[in-house]
Amino acid sequence: MDELYSIGDVARRTGLSVSAIRFYADEGIVTPTSLTESGFRQYDVHAIARLELVRTLRDLGAGLEEIRKVLAAETSLQELAVTHLRLVEDQLRQFRARRAVLRTMVRQPTTAEQVSLMHKLVSMSDDDRDRLINQFWDFVTDGLDIDPSYPERLRNQRPQLPEEPSTEQLEAWIELANLVRDEDFRTTLRDHFHRVFSTEQGKLMATPEMMAHAERQRRLFLEARAAQQAGLAADSPQARELAERVAASSADMVAAMTGKRDIDKARRAIVEHDPDRAAQWKAKATGLKLLTKYVLLVATINGTPKPQFDQAAATREWLAAALR
Repeated sequence: MDELYSIGDVARRTGLSVSAIRFYADEGIVTPTSLTESGFRQYDVHAIARLELVRTLRDLGAGLEEIRKVLAAETSLQELAVTHLRLVEDQLRQFRARRAVLRTMVRQPTTAEQVSLMHKLVSMSDDDRDRLINQFWDFVTDGLDIDPSYPERLRNQRPQLPEEPSTEQLEAWIELANLVRDEDFRTTLRDHFHRVFSTEQGKLMATPEMMAHAERQRRLFLEARAAQQAGLAADSPQARELAERVAASSADMVAAMTGKRDIDKARRAIVEHDPDRAAQWKAKATGLKLLTKYVLLVATINGTPKPQFDQAAATREWLAAALR
């Protein structure tokens, strides 16, 4: 015969209180195995195991009726787990959204209207987010007299929140959504594009041919950055060969614009690059700074590598040293 345990022993074994064990018995969830002549409840190991399962399911958020069905084999543990996993994941998404709003409120002065807006932004559907970004780029690129493929490239740089975004991604989305709704941000960026592409040279830069040249130049620059960060000496033959390829690509790009290819001029442009002057120019280029901010926020939201704009100067100096 199985050993029987008093309700006090069962409480110590299961971690449940005596009152909780009595409650489950009165509700017909786990009834005592037997009663003594004095009316004391006793439980065998099978009943104790059922009570331990009850405690676990309660900790996971299951209701009494759900537990009753599991114990009666009307519902499987897997079916119960699927239902509660879905609920827990929904709650986690809500908590992440709330945390993102609260952390934003802690960092900066926030009005009641802004709190309401932030909560609305983190609760947006994918379609709503797409609509907001499309409206932004419609405004920014309206009236640009350039190849239509370039505005399309801009539109493709869009935020895609993952199904389970981190707090950092939600905070970045709140910041980006506020930016693209901001009239000054939208207008300054639109003015930047209209100014850049108002000349024939600017229009040429937006053509698919020139964008392909720019992409090749970007990939070569990333290759140079990787070599520099890996510790390749600037005075090595490998560094010189890579720097020559960067110069040749730059010369090809200029040739596509002017019809004249001058490799020596391309080399000099790399060797004589003035980082201080470039930094001063970028500091004045408000539109470029805003576009950079947009790109960095999108990278954070999408969980993709961020462009390392701050490391470009070191790579340019490495290329210049390789050509010297």
